[in-house]
Amino acid sequence: MGLGFGIHLDQAMQATSDGIGIIIATIIGTLVIGWFLAKRMGLDKHTGYLISSGTAICGGSAIAAVAPAIDADDEKIAIALATVFVLNSVALFVFPVIGHALALDQHTFGTWAAIAIHDTSSVVGAASAYGEEALTTATTLKLARALWIIPVALVSALLFRSKSKKITIPYFILFYCVAILVSDYLPQFEVAYQSIFAVSKKLLVVCLFLIGSSISIERLKQAGSKPMLFGVTLWLLISVSSLSWLLMA
Repeated sequence: MGLGFGIHLDQAMQATSDGIGIIIATIIGTLVIGWFLAKRMGLDKHTGYLISSGTAICGGSAIAAVAPAIDADDEKIAIALATVFVLNSVALFVFPVIGHALALDQHTFGTWAAIAIHDTSSVVGAASAYGEEALTTATTLKLARALWIIPVALVSALLFRSKSKKITIPYFILFYCVAILVSDYLPQFEVAYQSIFAVSKKLLVVCLFLIGSSISIERLKQAGSKPMLFGVTLWLLISVSSLSWLLMA
């Protein structure tokens, strides 16, 4: 939420309008490709779908929202979360290196990070390391992408013929939008907003550490190589295809 205080409304609107096409295309594309890839690899459909949802939208938040909608059990949720969190950790360090190697501008990198990195926290971490403009673009687009959690969860319940009506709504998106509006309409408190923004970025480091410490090597071993192989393959597909799209645009 606090990151919203560092982003102006006009910046948020511009970033969202510029990236809406690729957001929709990559969400639908990732879910469709993930569905067929999971079948091809013989991966459990619930596990595959959870990893696909996390890859398509916003990592752990998407998995948490979709899981009850498709009646996924705790073991499948844990495997999907572990897979996504491992890839998040890799992306946090690898993406800025690739961005600099390819001399990506701030806007392009921010857009790419928002599309290809799973969790919002890792998106913000990678973009923050790249630059302020990249951070603004990445955060705004990632949260616009996260809004798709609700329709995807509803469609997922239909696909899996689930009778569950439980859908977890990520309220942090609403709070983030409120923070942007408050900072835009009450500019006299700019000093306070910048302080909140700075503290929020530091707290993000703590969050990333906690996420990393929650990954159990034993759990990954028990799950076998198939979920991780599936997650890596899907992640590479969306990363390479989205970057190619952005470079050709």
